[in-house]
Amino acid sequence: MKVNRQTFEGVMTPVYILEEDLLRDNLKLIARVAAEADIEIILAFKAFALWKTFPIFREYIHATTASSLFEARLAAEEFESKAHTYSPAYTDGEFDEIVRCSSHLTFNSLSQYERFHQRAQGISLGLRINPEYSEVETLLYNPCAPGTRFGVSADRLPDLLPEDIEGFHCHCHCESGDDVFERTLVHIEEKFSRWFPQLKWINFGGGHLMTRKDYDVIHLINILKDFKSRYPHMKVIMEPGSAFGWQTGPLVSEVVDVVEDKGIRTAILNVSFTCHMPDCLEMPYMPAVRGAEAIEESDRPSPYAHVYRLGGNSCLSGDFLGYWAFDHELTIGERIIFEDMLHYTTVKTTMFNGISHPSLALLRSNGELEMLRIFGYEDYKNRMD
Repeated sequence: MKVNRQTFEGVMTPVYILEEDLLRDNLKLIARVAAEADIEIILAFKAFALWKTFPIFREYIHATTASSLFEARLAAEEFESKAHTYSPAYTDGEFDEIVRCSSHLTFNSLSQYERFHQRAQGISLGLRINPEYSEVETLLYNPCAPGTRFGVSADRLPDLLPEDIEGFHCHCHCESGDDVFERTLVHIEEKFSRWFPQLKWINFGGGHLMTRKDYDVIHLINILKDFKSRYPHMKVIMEPGSAFGWQTGPLVSEVVDVVEDKGIRTAILNVSFTCHMPDCLEMPYMPAVRGAEAIEESDRPSPYAHVYRLGGNSCLSGDFLGYWAFDHELTIGERIIFEDMLHYTTVKTTMFNGISHPSLALLRSNGELEMLRIFGYEDYKNRMD
């Protein structure tokens, strides 16, 4: 069916809609950075794993990164390319299958390396390092916060790395800019460059939001070129997740009721923040709502005539978020469109409370809406098996 991209009238809700044109724009930019900087950029499944769209991805990139057995299998079986795999802790029962599905495998600690490396013959092995520096302000997302369980600090590395360690993996960004990467790189080199002659590759992880409008892509390319000129023997890898799915489509919902208490009007929707937009409660992240303006609670009472808190449809008391000003009174059945809802949502949703799960749809370049998956009762029931 053809749809109106602005209103999505006639589309069954709730539904995540991935817009192919927007996705291809991101992929073209990412492929350009990889080509001009002479590096490899791969997709991190932890942010985006809609496997029915992988044929589009494979036109621009050639590999992915996994953090678990199931993600590694998804890479090998659906992306048709073995994964660059990292996990905080591999387990006996899953390790051999992970190796089968991986081309690169990174250990989080020296003890994990000692325990498993002999079972990982024939693939490229690495260690995750901790530069003890990150500008991520939200501690929940800061992998270098004091007491972190991620990576090996420089003071714990031997002068001579094990002979089968070929790379370092370092992840310390979250939706960060080129300037943050530049500053972080100084710390990485200061602490770890003495081991670089022993390596074949370095993976700078994810969180590089190169598709954001204010990201200086040229600056990033130059930073990478300069790094490669200092260490020409090392292959450079980056594995963003959000950058691929950034601004590629909305979550479309609708108003099912409006309630009021103590002067606060809440529009209850047929989606849930805790089930379908968890980062909104975890970070917290304030999403943009099409046709509305987010306002501060301190603005209440406000000069705006139509202010609503948006509420989810689960039984969790805190399943609501913020205040938005609309230019009209909301009505039952009206569409509420949450912008930029494809990354770190579809991979993190739950069926808590048995809430109806949003469908997944792909808006093709020709304007046709293709339903990728419609969820039902059996999906919920099977989770309880």
